[in-house]
Amino acid sequence: MKGFKDFIMRGNVIDLAIAVVIGGAFTALVGAFVENLINPIIAVAGGSNPKGLAWQLIAGNEATTVNLGAIIGAIITFVITAAVVYFVFVVPMAKAKALRDKKLGIEEGEEPVAADIALLTEIRDLLKK
Repeated sequence: MKGFKDFIMRGNVIDLAIAVVIGGAFTALVGAFVENLINPIIAVAGGSNPKGLAWQLIAGNEATTVNLGAIIGAIITFVITAAVVYFVFVVPMAKAKALRDKKLGIEEGEEPVAADIALLTEIRDLLKK
């Protein structure tokens, strides 16, 4: 039970859980935006067709409906979601990591060295002298 508690209390697991919850809520928001604002605008391109940019390959058979409006809506949903994830999560985290690395004296592209390894390396270098 202690191992499970340690696993749950790790920062990464909590951060991941928060990201999943926020992602779900954001997906619902973007879905509503596309469904209620973008899709009606796309349907206007369908002209007088009551289904907008959708048509049936075989009249009277709903299973043969091709709905380009829904595909365009899904693409717009993906692009909006990806843009928000990039600009709200990825960019700030990259800046925070760069600031942390700069504060710790880590060069760009250089892997951070664990404290015990750094100490052993320093001892080795002193012994060489």
